[in-house]
Order: sequence, then structure tokens, then C-alpha cells
Amino acid sequence: MAKKTGHVAVPFLLTIFIGLIIVGGGALFAWRYWGLGVIEKPSEPVPRVDGVVTNEDNHTVLLILDSSNELCPPTFVLMRSQPVKEQLLLIGIPSNSIALADDEQIGISDKYANQGPEGAVDFVEKVFDIKVDRYMKFGDDGFKKACDIFGGVSYPVNADIAGFKNDGSSQFLNSDQALMFVTYTMFGDGESERAFTAASVVASMINQTDGQYISDTLDNSFNSLINMTESNITSSDYKERKSAIKYLFEHGNAFALAFSLNGTNASEDFIPSSSFIASIKDEYFSEK
Repeated sequence: MAKKTGHVAVPFLLTIFIGLIIVGGGALFAWRYWGLGVIEKPSEPVPRVDGVVTNEDNHTVLLILDSSNELCPPTFVLMRSQPVKEQLLLIGIPSNSIALADDEQIGISDKYANQGPEGAVDFVEKVFDIKVDRYMKFGDDGFKKACDIFGGVSYPVNADIAGFKNDGSSQFLNSDQALMFVTYTMFGDGESERAFTAASVVASMINQTDGQYISDTLDNSFNSLINMTESNITSSDYKERKSAIKYLFEHGNAFALAFSLNGTNASEDFIPSSSFIASIKDEYFSEK
């Protein structure tokens, strides 16, 4: 009589199949648990950290105020921005400054009168031996707009101007008064004092403002000013420096400094001190 093997083989095969599943599943679990056979995904690139500034963000701008006051010569203030040091330097350059360059005597006012802002920039570059990146020329309305953006300024007034207290006390100046003050031509030390006063008023205005507000409204302020001034600053320049400027206003504390350009009065002219310029250049214009 033949043996019935079919019924025995089926359960046997099922038993082997189930055993393979159990053993194989356990092995797969162990394989994955111990990290074997896992294909690692590449890590995500590290995003750029906002608010980081470097020496590449430093820049130099010559500010020029050409007022409608016919008695007042143009006002020149050299601005050096160093966001990485949370510092903004403002140097008033007397309008009667003269110097020797390439064996030729040049004056900043003459250069400006004959060649415009580019001529004044050329004077500063030759005398200071630096690179001036851009210039911004203000008229009365542009200057007053800048004052309004910063909210005016409190400043000790020592000038005999109608409507001012000439006692050296701190007085709040609105945009009209600030313009009147920096274009006053009867300071005791002449153009040298007026140039420093202009730089100092701007520095005080910056230090007294609400930095966060300036940062938050920077786009509107830039658009307003660039349309009211003559400048070779482009929208691309602004976009490139925007983050650094915002960083300066958000993190700096009384970061604007005003300097008087040391030198010698020679009759009606002012001769800048080469040693003073060298010290200023080494301290504020080098990328160390």
C-alpha cells in the first residue's frame, strides 16, 4: 500500500516557511537596530548666519552739504563705517583745506567747484591716501530730510544765531535749526570749527536716535534720501551693505565718533596735518 506523503509535506513546508520569516525578521531587526546596512543621507548645508559682519562691510563715503546759503561754502564730512567694530567715524574737513599732491597745490573747494563731487573725492583720496567708495551730496531739503529721519538732535550751541541760546547749553534742534547751525559762518575758529561742528552734529544725531527704528525703516529712508540727493550710491550698493548697516544700528551703542581734522591755519587757508592723517588712517582705515 502506498504511503500518503502529500499531507505530511505541506505542513512541513509551512513550518519551514514560518521559521524563515521569524528568523529573517529577527535578523533584519538586529541589522537595522545596530545601524548596519543603513544608508546615511547627506547632511543639510549650514545656512548663513544673519547679522554676521566682516571687514568687507567697511566702507567710506564723502558727505557734502551744498547749501543755498550763499555766504556759506560747501561742507565736507568724511564718513568711515566699520560695522565689524560697531563704529562710525565722521571727520569734518574744512572747506579752505589745501595740500600738495603730485607737486601741485590743490584745494578741496576749488576741486569741488571745478569738478563737482568727484573733484572733492579726488582731493580726499590724494591727501588721505585712502579709497573713497562713494559720495552723497545734500542740498537744503536733503539735509533736512536726513535730520527728520533721525528725529532732530540735542546739541550744545555756542553760536550767536537768532532764536538760539548762545550759552553753550544743550538745545534741541529741529531740521531747520540744524541746517542753520551747521551753515553758520561766524565760528571763532572759522571753517575748522564749522567743519568739526557739522561732523559732531551728525554724530550726535546718529547716537541719539532709536537704532531699532532706523533699522526697521531703512528701506524707506534710503529711497527717500537717494531721491533727494546727488550720489553715485546705487541700489546694488545699498543691498550689499544693508545687513551691515542694520547690524550697526541694532547692536552699536553711541557708535558714531566725530573728529576735528588737525592742521595749521595759513592766512585764509587750512593745511591738514600729515601726521594726524597718518594716525587716523592707521587706526580707522586699515583692515587689521
